Order: sequence, then C-alpha cells, then structure tokens
Amino acid sequence: MEDRLTKALYLETTERTVDAYSSERVPKVLENPGVERATWWENTVPDRADLPRVLTEFSVLGVYEVDDTFASPSTPPDVTGHHFVRTARPGQGCLTGRPTIGLSLVLISPRQPEQAQALRDWGDFVHIRHIAAAGVPGYSMITPFEHVDGGDPRFLHLYEIDRDDPEAVFQSMTPLVAKRFGGYNTQEYRDWAYTPELRIMYVNTFRRVGASSP
Repeated sequence: MEDRLTKALYLETTERTVDAYSSERVPKVLENPGVERATWWENTVPDRADLPRVLTEFSVLGVYEVDDTFASPSTPPDVTGHHFVRTARPGQGCLTGRPTIGLSLVLISPRQPEQAQALRDWGDFVHIRHIAAAGVPGYSMITPFEHVDGGDPRFLHLYEIDRDDPEAVFQSMTPLVAKRFGGYNTQEYRDWAYTPELRIMYVNTFRRVGASSP
C-alpha cells in the first residue's frame, strides 16, 4: 500500500477486539514465509445497511502485504482469511505523499463464473476509472486484486484513504462521480454504478489502528 507495489494481500476478518487480534493473531501470521508487513483496522460503520452484503460482518480487518511465496495459513474458528493477488492491470489514482490511514474495502464477484472478465472490464474501465478521474479528496490509490484461486469473493478493490475520517471520504465519492455524468438520473451514471454481472459481497470503511513488520 501507499508507495509500495504490493504483489498480493492476505486479509483476515474477525469479531475479536482490536487488542486481542493485534496481540494474539498478528504475531502468528507475521511468522509465515512471504509476509512483509501487517496492518490492522477497525470497522467504522458496523452493520451498515445502505449497501448489499453477502459476507458476515466483522469488527476488525487484518491486512498483510505478502509476496508470491506466501501461502494462506490455517485460521482459528473466529477468523476468516482471504488471499488476493494483483490483477494484470495497474491501480488507478495518485500518490499523495501522505500515509494510508483509512480504507474503503470493496469485495465483489460475478453472478456466474463466465462473467468474471466482463465484471473485471467494467471495474477497471468504467467504475474505478471514473472514481479516479473525479479526484475525490482523501482517496489516493485504488488497486484491484483477484482471489488467488478464483474463489469467492472474486475481486477486491482496495481504496486507500489518507484522511482520518474514511467514511466521510467514502460518502463524498458518489456525488462527485454523479456530477461528472450530469446527475443521478442519467444512463451514464447508472452504467457507472451497476453492471448486470455485479454481485456485491461486502463494502465498508476502516480506520487504521496499528502496523507491524516481521
């Protein structure tokens, strides 16, 4: 994240407290080969109801920057792991020179496996493209990742945020994009917001609370 070209990310989600996760779980994951850095994040809008969700809610997110030697470790019953690798296409946005202290986490899947490429094309050339072009204050890089074995959720869009209120930054994004299309009631806006292949698995914002390296 920030100014690094991360080859892959391993995410963990849990309902543990921040202190319990950072003291009990983070050191164990950092022991695994290929782990370069760990950060952990608190959910800023638990149980949000304004967007669809398939995945179970969680209070803490662990983000591990890993290389191509990394293999997902076993997880305890109260922790779920997701391993993603960078897509062939680059991230979009800009480097602001400020640290990433917030995230907008977007996990999506195609409705049918054969729709994966169409969904990826929409994500790169329509959805993310217009968000990056809108120049949303607080957003820096937007990087797409894909599940390492094509599993569910298939794609991760990681929006890095350099302001201490990530939810406010996230809420400011849609009005700025809609303005580019002349408002919410245009076909251009509807095409940006939705594609028939899209299945939203999880969307939320997170605030960074800690970081560590092996």
